[in-house]
Amino acid sequence: MDAINDFINGVNAFAWGPPMLILLGATGVFLTVGTLFVSWRKIGYAFKLLLDKSTVEGEGEVKPFNALMTALSATVGTGNIAGVATAIFMGGPGAIFYMWLIALFGMATKYAEAVCAVTYREVDSAGKYVGGPMYYLKNGVGAKSPGLGKTLGYAFAIFGAVAAFGIGNAVQVHSMADALHTSWSVPTWLTGVIVAVLVGFVILGGIRRIGEVAGKLVPTMIVLYVGAGLVVLAINAAEIPSAFGLIFHHAFNPAAAAGGFAGAAVAAAIRFGVARGVFSNESGLGSAAIAHAAAKTNNPVRQGLIAMLGTFIDTIIVCTITALCIITSGMLGEVGADGNALRGVALTASAFGAAFTGGDYVVTVALVVFAFTTILGWSYYGERCWQFLFKEKSVIIYRVLWVSAALWFANQKIDFVWNLSDTLNGLMAIPNLIGLLVLSPLVFKVTSDYFDKQKRLANRDE
Repeated sequence: MDAINDFINGVNAFAWGPPMLILLGATGVFLTVGTLFVSWRKIGYAFKLLLDKSTVEGEGEVKPFNALMTALSATVGTGNIAGVATAIFMGGPGAIFYMWLIALFGMATKYAEAVCAVTYREVDSAGKYVGGPMYYLKNGVGAKSPGLGKTLGYAFAIFGAVAAFGIGNAVQVHSMADALHTSWSVPTWLTGVIVAVLVGFVILGGIRRIGEVAGKLVPTMIVLYVGAGLVVLAINAAEIPSAFGLIFHHAFNPAAAAGGFAGAAVAAAIRFGVARGVFSNESGLGSAAIAHAAAKTNNPVRQGLIAMLGTFIDTIIVCTITALCIITSGMLGEVGADGNALRGVALTASAFGAAFTGGDYVVTVALVVFAFTTILGWSYYGERCWQFLFKEKSVIIYRVLWVSAALWFANQKIDFVWNLSDTLNGLMAIPNLIGLLVLSPLVFKVTSDYFDKQKRLANRDE
C-alpha cells in the first residue's frame, strides 16, 4: 500500500501542479468574462428560477430543483467538513481565500457545463435522457473535430467512472466510518455494511429515486448544518473580524508554525485551497453536468443558471461557515488525544464542540448524512460514464462494484483515500476543461440570445 501511495503522490503532484491550476483558473476567468459576468450578476435571478415551478418545462427525468439537489448531494459532503479543515491545516488560513477565488470563477464553469450538457444530451435505448461532458465532448467538440471529440469523450468517461470510486465512494464511506467510530465506537466494517445496503436500495431506483431522496435530505441537512454553524459564529462573534484578517493576510504571506500546526507557504495555500475547493464544489470536473442533463427543461441557459448555484451554496456559503468556525474556535494547532495535531473531521468537530455542548455530534451527524448523499449522487455520475463506455445493459455490473467498494473503502488509510481522489479529480478535469474552451462560443451565444430575449419581453410588457 505504501508503494501505491507513493506512486499516487507522484501523479498527484502532476495532476495538481501549476499547469492544472492555471487551466482551471484561466477557464473560469475566460468563461466569466465571456458571459459578461452572468454568474455574478444573475445570482438573484437564478434563485428565482430555482424556486419557480414554471421552470419545469420540457422533456427530462427530474425537476430542475431535484437536478440541483442531486448535484449538491454529490458536492456538499466531506469536502465541506473534512476538506475545509484539511485545506486550513495543510495550507493555512490563506487557503480559504483561494477556495473562494476558484469558486467565484468556477460558477461560470459550472454554468457552462450545464448549458452544454442540456444542449448535447441524448435519449438512450430505455427512453431516458443522458448527458454530461462525455456527450458534449462527443457531439459538440466532435462536430468540429470528430477524432478529438471522441477521444476526449472516452477519456472523460474512463476517468469519471474510476474517479467516482475515489471522490464519491472512498472518501465518503471512510469519513463516515471514521466519524462514527470516533464518536460512538461503531465498528468501521459495520458502517461499510449498512452503507452498502442503503446505497444499493436507493441506486436501484435510478436518477428519479436518487433525486427524490436528495431533494428531501440535502436541503434539510444544509439548513441544520448551516444553522449550527451560525450558532458557533454567534458565540465566537468577537473573533470573526480577526478570522477574516488571518485569511486575507495568509493568502499572501506564509503561515508560521504554531503548536501542532506545521505552518504553510503561500504556494501550499494556493494548492490546497484550489484542490479542496474543486474537490468540494466540483466546478471544472464536469460531474454536476451529468445530473443537470437529466433535468426537465428545454432551455439550457435556465438550467445553467440553476446549476451555478451549486458552487455558490457549496463553497461561498457552507465551506465559508465551516472555515470561520474552525478559525474562530482557536482549535487550529491543538493536539488530540492521540498526540497528533487535529485535522480533518476531528478539527471541525472540535471547533463546533468548543462552542457548545454536543457541537461535535452535530458535525458527525451532518458528515454522515452528507457523505451518504454524496455516495448516491456520485453513483449516478459513475454509472452514466460506465453506460457511455459499455452501454445500458452493463450498468448492473457497475452497481455491484459500487456497493462492494463501500465495504472495502471503509477500512483504508485516509492519506491513500484523499490522495487518490485528488489525483483522479485532476485527470477528470482535463478533457472537460478543453471541451468547455472549444464550446465556449456556443455558451456565449446562447447566453446573449437568452438575455436579449428577456430584455425584449420586458420592454414589450412595459
